[in-house]
Amino acid sequence: MGSYSIKELETLSGIKAHTIRIWEKRHRIIIPKRTPTNIRYYSDNDLKKIINVSLLNSEGVKISRIAGMTEEEINTKIVELTSNHQDPNLFIDQLVVEMIDMEEEQFEKLLSHLIMKFGFEKTIVEIVYPFLEKIGVLWQTGNITPAQEHFISNLIRQKIIVAIDSLPFPKKDATKVVLFLPENELHEIGLLFYHYLVRNWGFKVYYLGQHLPYDDLKKVCKIHQPQFIITSLTAPQRPQAALEYLTRLIKDFPTATILASGKLPELITSKHENLKHFNSIPVLRQVLV
Repeated sequence: MGSYSIKELETLSGIKAHTIRIWEKRHRIIIPKRTPTNIRYYSDNDLKKIINVSLLNSEGVKISRIAGMTEEEINTKIVELTSNHQDPNLFIDQLVVEMIDMEEEQFEKLLSHLIMKFGFEKTIVEIVYPFLEKIGVLWQTGNITPAQEHFISNLIRQKIIVAIDSLPFPKKDATKVVLFLPENELHEIGLLFYHYLVRNWGFKVYYLGQHLPYDDLKKVCKIHQPQFIITSLTAPQRPQAALEYLTRLIKDFPTATILASGKLPELITSKHENLKHFNSIPVLRQVLV
């Protein structure tokens, strides 16, 4: 069960701490608990309620009215509002609420609904990515365990894999692209999504996954001679180590264009024509297509 400071509640809900305190004092929306040393803290239920109250308030429902509503009435009103709402940002917090409850069926149901409503690409870019950033906050503050984070990440990962499997095979003469993550790079969701995009744009993809030994990369590239290599460097490391790794890629694969996301040394990205840094899907598409 989560335990949140008011600052963490602010970060996760988007509601200023000052506003939360006003809602507490004037309307008794939530009532914080206190530690034996008299430090205020909030529960998972408090976080979920603040998120739902914030949504209703942003849709024009007065706080005084919300304060008189039961939890069931609030939930019913949320369902009513979200069923016809077209703003993707609205659903980021709803995924957080479902994740806190750790209800796989409800999370899966909501994610499937969003994909049908907004399309796969828009759902991932505008809802799932921001949601994962909030998951990072929950993990850093100790309010979810690594196991819970992996549980949610794997549900999203499964959705992306299903989407990839639904794509048609590329033409035999399609441009070849290798996707991989270097050793010690374990966050695969972004790379899987690039896989979906590149396949959807008609490229032939060789997906090598996370934590790939460098020698394995060389063997695959020697056999298939890809025109593009896509990777990402996000794991904490010294800038010099990233510089050395990228220099090695440039030297060993001179005929391929290397597309890399993450925090890359500016010196090397501006110095070599066959190394391109991308930080968004439009940039990735511009280079490839």
